[in-house]
Amino acid sequence: MTEKMIEYQVDNGVGIMALNRPKANAYTLEMLKELDEAILAARLDENVHVIVLRGKGEKFFSAGADIEMLTSHSTSYRYYFSLYGHETLTRLENTPKLVIAALNGHTVGGGLEIALACDIRIAKRDGGRLGLAEVNLGVLPGMGGTQRLPRWIGRAQALEMAATGRQLSFEEAHELGLVNHIYESENFFEQVLDYARQFVPPNKASFAVGRIKRAIHAGLDGSLSEGLALEREVLLEAFLSEDAAEGLAANRTRRTPQFKGR
Repeated sequence: MTEKMIEYQVDNGVGIMALNRPKANAYTLEMLKELDEAILAARLDENVHVIVLRGKGEKFFSAGADIEMLTSHSTSYRYYFSLYGHETLTRLENTPKLVIAALNGHTVGGGLEIALACDIRIAKRDGGRLGLAEVNLGVLPGMGGTQRLPRWIGRAQALEMAATGRQLSFEEAHELGLVNHIYESENFFEQVLDYARQFVPPNKASFAVGRIKRAIHAGLDGSLSEGLALEREVLLEAFLSEDAAEGLAANRTRRTPQFKGR
């Protein structure tokens, strides 16, 4: 039996996806298909409240697309490979559950583009570098990097990073706001899981967290008035949820709410 390139498991409300293609976790079309399947599984599973995406091994989160694979196919294949990558990462981004990227090693090219489609990035101290290096191959990012990177760090910084192909240490990326947190290398992934579990009921109303994610991501793509209309729409969804009833009742009776994520 062929080993899965995307390992997926659920651990106490956390959906864990691991990129598993040694040595650099570089992805192929088949690996993207497995990632897409895992994203759909986590999205549809009511017992999954937060998603963590990691790279297997110690050196790489992901080095991006497998260059050997790309060069062995036609230009048309490469175009549709990029299109499928866009569709897969958009599905991840649009999943109404918080997605955390655990950057355990180098995160370059398409690897960074996967991380950019996540909501929060946590990196291992002195664990590696990140950047969009495609310009060094005479091409440009093809998995959403030219669009998502400026949305996270601004147009000027993103344009310089992509145009130069410069790679940053995780610590430099943290200073730019691209990485949310730096955790010590010892027990790195356990620390990431501890962070993720705060979003699992009964600790947090994960239904509301998902709607916050939708309001921010989708709202920024339109005008202020469109964003405010969306905010009202998802607020109504939240008010109709069991978690809202529980949270408001707990507030009135001065007790700790016991959320269920629905």
